[in-house]
Amino acid sequence: MNRFTRGIAMATARHPWRTIAAWGLLMAAVFAVAGALGGTFVDDYSAKGSQSAHATELITDTFPDAAKATALVVFASEDGQPLEARRAEIADVLADVSEVAHVESVGDPFADGTISEDGRIGYAQLTLDAPVRDLDKPEFTVISKAVSTVEVDGLQVELGGDAVFLKAEDEPSPHIAIGLLVALLVLLVVFGTMVAAVLPIGISLIAVGTSVGGIMLMTAVMDVSPSAIPVAGLVGLGVGVDYALFVVSRYRENRAGGQDNGTALANAMGTSGAAVVFAGGTVVVATAALAITGLGVLTSIGLATALMVAAAVASAITLLPALLSLLGNRIDKGRLTRRHRAHKPAEETAWWRFAHRVSARPLPYLLASVAALLVVALPALAMQTAFPAAGDAPAHTTHRQAYDLLTEGFGVGINAPLSVVVDLDEHGVDAAGVDALSQQIADVPGIAAVNQPLSSKDGDIQVFTAVPTTGPAAADTSATIERVRDIIPGNVYVTGVTATTDDLNAQLSDTLPFFIGTVIAVSFLLLMLVFRSIAVPLKAAVMNLLSIGGAYGVLVAVFQWGWGAELLGLEGPTPITSIIVVIMFPILFGLSMDYEVFLISRIREEYNRIGDNAEAVARGLAGTGRVVTSAALIMIVVFLSFVASPVPSLKMLGLGLAVAIAIDATIVRMVLVPAAMALLGKANWWLPAWLDRVLPQVTVESSDAAATEPEARTAEALVR
Repeated sequence: MNRFTRGIAMATARHPWRTIAAWGLLMAAVFAVAGALGGTFVDDYSAKGSQSAHATELITDTFPDAAKATALVVFASEDGQPLEARRAEIADVLADVSEVAHVESVGDPFADGTISEDGRIGYAQLTLDAPVRDLDKPEFTVISKAVSTVEVDGLQVELGGDAVFLKAEDEPSPHIAIGLLVALLVLLVVFGTMVAAVLPIGISLIAVGTSVGGIMLMTAVMDVSPSAIPVAGLVGLGVGVDYALFVVSRYRENRAGGQDNGTALANAMGTSGAAVVFAGGTVVVATAALAITGLGVLTSIGLATALMVAAAVASAITLLPALLSLLGNRIDKGRLTRRHRAHKPAEETAWWRFAHRVSARPLPYLLASVAALLVVALPALAMQTAFPAAGDAPAHTTHRQAYDLLTEGFGVGINAPLSVVVDLDEHGVDAAGVDALSQQIADVPGIAAVNQPLSSKDGDIQVFTAVPTTGPAAADTSATIERVRDIIPGNVYVTGVTATTDDLNAQLSDTLPFFIGTVIAVSFLLLMLVFRSIAVPLKAAVMNLLSIGGAYGVLVAVFQWGWGAELLGLEGPTPITSIIVVIMFPILFGLSMDYEVFLISRIREEYNRIGDNAEAVARGLAGTGRVVTSAALIMIVVFLSFVASPVPSLKMLGLGLAVAIAIDATIVRMVLVPAAMALLGKANWWLPAWLDRVLPQVTVESSDAAATEPEARTAEALVR
């Protein structure tokens, strides 16, 4: 591995301008092709083979009118007068709304009987001219603004419904810029020079920009979630800065140790560059494994994130060496301190002293740190996941206002309608029995009302709506769906947002054990391959699970229990999104493996050199402690910046990732790793002889990675 990355570095350093031009052309080409061939972003939440997915397919294929998107124009009297007194104004509003693009028809709340018992709240159903998946967020935004900006004295007008909530555009937020600004400040402290600090951020932005074009291109061949870019971008920004930081730090360390620029670059790419490729590859495999769940939304997010990380790795081992070869000594331009701080010997660092302190009494440190992590992770045992609903949206949004008004006027269940689909071509209930079936469903505990069925043109499909008594995120609603499904015959299917998310969660429950096992097993094999050890990958897997458990525990305390939720801009407890919990696992497992690779590769490098386990751990921690802590701090800052997002799911993802990285870079890397390795001693590097013979040789340490004399002379000629 080290010869591979060093070879790439020499090739790009030999032709830096060609490398830079190639990246520029690649970005331009990707965006050009994506603009010509790319499709639209679509959330595919269906669980293939489930009842809700089959019902949705039936409606889409045989009853296109019922498949069209709908929305609700909600009216509320602000002066206590019944809506009947404002019938003319309401008619004018609906007439104006009917002229908005994509609005096919508008109901009449008075004729349809959709007025609350007290007469103060009512709604009219809008039917659009296409299914939800065929309409983009900007198109829904036009409709939302046309409704929510209506001004009628004494009358509140809002637009609600599942489609409006799911297609709501994200509010602009400066959180990404803030995160990058703070990351730049951290890099300035780490490097002390402006050029060295700006370089990792520039590399990261180029990788992320190119990947965004690639994700747009993915829409031409598969359904890609609108969340793919923000989630992948969150990870891409973090790892892009970190990977460049690791390489630049090792390069400058080599220079401070007396190596000329060319040799320093070659050796940095042979060590940190190799670790970047291996660590990034682990993240790519972990995130791409989301496809195992079989859920379209998770598959697209996983593949998008894998693409983003792969681009970050590629930029770190190609574009970064090219830029370093052009900069040469100018890497130290823009110095912020008067004197250059020479690289300290390991024995003079606090990391070296602390590692020896832990090694002297490893068991108490190990037990104390494990106990602390278990306490933080304990709330995770009470985790309850749900799917976000309009009731969780910011209070000022029109879909949240509509949700609250509908709840006040008609009960919370109106926000969680169930669609019951009858396929009369199949054996089961016939056309004559549909009315009796609807009455039977109306009698199910938890069902508030059942609407009249609609029939397709050929009469083969009938669809009617059942309104539960409880809300979309309530466990009681899921129980009601199960009771309905227990009594319906084989040709009847239940769908709707709540039913779909229930089926999604059921599929996740079925596939998660295999998914998690695959991620752990692949990571174990990769670490065993590189470090020729059984103990190292086993220890890494256990510690990573502890870090992830701690992150989940914090999410439960903050979001589910509402501890400090107001500080995050939330009104109180918020359901934890099941998809976010799943997405977090491979990202965190992969990122934790990143730090494991960088630390253990340095420890192994020292162990091969001196043969003393305790001293190797101390020197490895001393050599990587400052840069790993800085990298973790940057990652934490980038992740925490997403807590400022108005989207609750992004808040959860940002906080969860930040907490896990903080735990991993402090308790795990500083305490657990030295303590465990001190207890294991030489057993850290034990591998059965037969397995050692079978496994291919992959090296990320510098034992044989130093540049040869011809390579060093060539590199020095290139790096000026």
